[in-house]
Amino acid sequence: MTTPRPGSILLGTTRPAELREWYIKALAPEHQGEGPIDLGGFLLVIDGRDDVEVKNNEPGRMILNFHVDDFAAVEAQLKAAGVEWLAPAEDRTSGRFGTFTDPDGNYLQIIQFNQPHP
Repeated sequence: MTTPRPGSILLGTTRPAELREWYIKALAPEHQGEGPIDLGGFLLVIDGRDDVEVKNNEPGRMILNFHVDDFAAVEAQLKAAGVEWLAPAEDRTSGRFGTFTDPDGNYLQIIQFNQPHP
């Protein structure tokens, strides 16, 4: 049996242009053009929807994690982009974690694990 591999996520919002601009500035500053935003081979699709609230009222239900090799460099990029930190960088048993929010209130994390993960 084959295990499906996630390839993209659709992020619904009431303000797609603003959210798209934020994601490009914070996470993919070299991205150009329309369509999905390529986040290292994982695609982010931002879709304007009328069935969601302006702010995510339950942001802890799903956290988008980014595994990084150079935590300090990514943290500096995010700080330069002006992200709002929910939980600043913290060393844990399994690695270094930092949690931030997007303009809709969704949670995102950067993680540098102590042991390599596929």
